[in-house]
Amino acid sequence: MDKGKTYEVKNLSFASQGKNNMELAELNMGALMEVKKRFEQEKPLKDIRVGLALHVTKETGVLVRTLIAGGAQVAITGCNPLSTQDDVAAALAEEGVKIWAYKGETTEDYYRYITNVIEFKPHITIDDGCDLVSEIHKNHTHLISDIICGCEETTTGIIRLKAMEADNALKYPMIAVNDNKTKHLVDNYYGTGQSTVDGILRATNLLYAGKTFVVCGYGSCGKGVAQRAKGLGANVVVTEIDSFRALQAAYDGFRVMKMADAVKIGDVFCTVTGNKHIIGLDTMKQMKHGAILANSGHFDIELDLKSLNEAASAHKQVRPFMAEYTLGGKKLFVLGEGRLINLAAGEGHPSEVMSTSFCGQALSVEYAVKNQGKLPVKVLQLPEEIDDEIAALQLTAMDIEIDQMTPEQVEYLNSWQEGT
Repeated sequence: MDKGKTYEVKNLSFASQGKNNMELAELNMGALMEVKKRFEQEKPLKDIRVGLALHVTKETGVLVRTLIAGGAQVAITGCNPLSTQDDVAAALAEEGVKIWAYKGETTEDYYRYITNVIEFKPHITIDDGCDLVSEIHKNHTHLISDIICGCEETTTGIIRLKAMEADNALKYPMIAVNDNKTKHLVDNYYGTGQSTVDGILRATNLLYAGKTFVVCGYGSCGKGVAQRAKGLGANVVVTEIDSFRALQAAYDGFRVMKMADAVKIGDVFCTVTGNKHIIGLDTMKQMKHGAILANSGHFDIELDLKSLNEAASAHKQVRPFMAEYTLGGKKLFVLGEGRLINLAAGEGHPSEVMSTSFCGQALSVEYAVKNQGKLPVKVLQLPEEIDDEIAALQLTAMDIEIDQMTPEQVEYLNSWQEGT
């Protein structure tokens, strides 16, 4: 481990590869590069301290550079013990960024690093999963008066924040970047779908064709996973607790059933719910010999691995991100320690996907600074016009032009007199 006053990373010698990867990411992050270009000119974040707990990937590195271009001071750590790309962490450390992160963090290091970011006394927090925000609210309340706003990246974090709001525990405004239209479409649906399928492939070298692939949860992420697995030839089954989403899955052509029925036929199970113990020990005991379990929700608690570890008669690592458990004479395989499989075994979402998501983060930070003291203490939506701006930036990056309404059409849509 390489350590300094402002960093703790696995190996600084990885920095050159990290810089190469960030340069490649920038080529596919045209929308965010436009934001960065404007930030460099306008410096909307001058003297603002931004503390981040995000997956430390090449794309996150580009976001960090964008915030710094806008005048911000930045400190960052990871938001998941297995998601850091060590070469990117080294590159950011070499560039002078305050960073504490490595792949395979212990629980002790994970929270020590979050504390380091908190001690940076951020004016803005950027979080993925709400651990940074919850630590501030639980153990560092004296800093809250100086915090302008926070930005949350993922569904799991939004669930936690809304629970905090309902309990009157939330003490500073939070922008639900996850709930942007662009985030749901590009990141959750296309990004999670592709990167989850990729992570499972990297961990197992699995042939999807002919397998029964059980997707637990049919939100935006579950929809993406189901569609990509189907595209590779899998027979997809969906389990759900929400009637409308279950109906969507059925109309999309998937079999929908209870977990009690799906468990008897599934070859691969992937949880994407943001909830706890979606697959428990009793369910695991009913699985087929050789069944594979993966999770693409933010936390590893979607699979009850604690109970599995206690009940299994044997356990060994058979591939870097594939563990074999012997349970009741059957072998089950757990991928990526039950953590986000797309980042544990893969590289996460493609750069083009994260370009729109991180436009959302960068523009949310700018919006919060511009509206300092005016935002209510609750979970907020980014204004729709900013979300539309992100979509327009991405269309420009893709060299796509769209039509505009004529004055006559505008007048028609804003009037009620004209009818049949």
